[in-house]
Amino acid sequence: MLLRGRVHKLGNNVDTDQIIATEYCNSENPEELSRYCLLAAEPEFHKKVKKGDMIFAGKNFGCGSSREHAPLALKGSGISLVVAESFARIFFRNCINVGLPIMICPEAVKTATDQDYVEADLSKGELIIGGEKVMAQKFPPFMQDLVKAGGLLDYISSK
Repeated sequence: MLLRGRVHKLGNNVDTDQIIATEYCNSENPEELSRYCLLAAEPEFHKKVKKGDMIFAGKNFGCGSSREHAPLALKGSGISLVVAESFARIFFRNCINVGLPIMICPEAVKTATDQDYVEADLSKGELIIGGEKVMAQKFPPFMQDLVKAGGLLDYISSK
C-alpha cells in the first residue's frame, strides 16, 4: 500500500476534542465532519488540507473520548495516514475500524517538518521524507485489507 502526501505537523497530547469538538459530532458523515476537523488546534486546517495529506504528531495522539468521530473527521478531510510518536489505545483501534492507517514512528515525527512531501509504503513500513528513508513498523496485511475495504464494517460486509 503506497501513500503520498504533505505533512501537517502537530504536537503532543492532541485529544479527540481538538480533532473534532463534541458540538460537531451530530453526524457520522466523514465529509460533513471534515469541515470542523482540527478547528481548535488549526483553525485553517480545512482550507489547507488536500486529499492524501498526512498528520505527523507527537506523543499520545487521539487521547480523550472513545468516539469514532475523530478518525472519521480526519479521513473525511482527505488524511491518508497518521504517524505519531504514540497513540491513545482506543483512538488507534478506532482508526483501524474506520479504515484510516496509522503508524507509530518517533523518528519520522522528528524528521518531518510541516508541508514536507512524504511517500509511505505501509507493507514495508517505509517512510520517505524529503528523500530520507525512515523505517517504521510494517502495517500488517490484515490491517491493510481492512483499510482497503474502507474499515471494519465494510470488510465484514464483503466477506
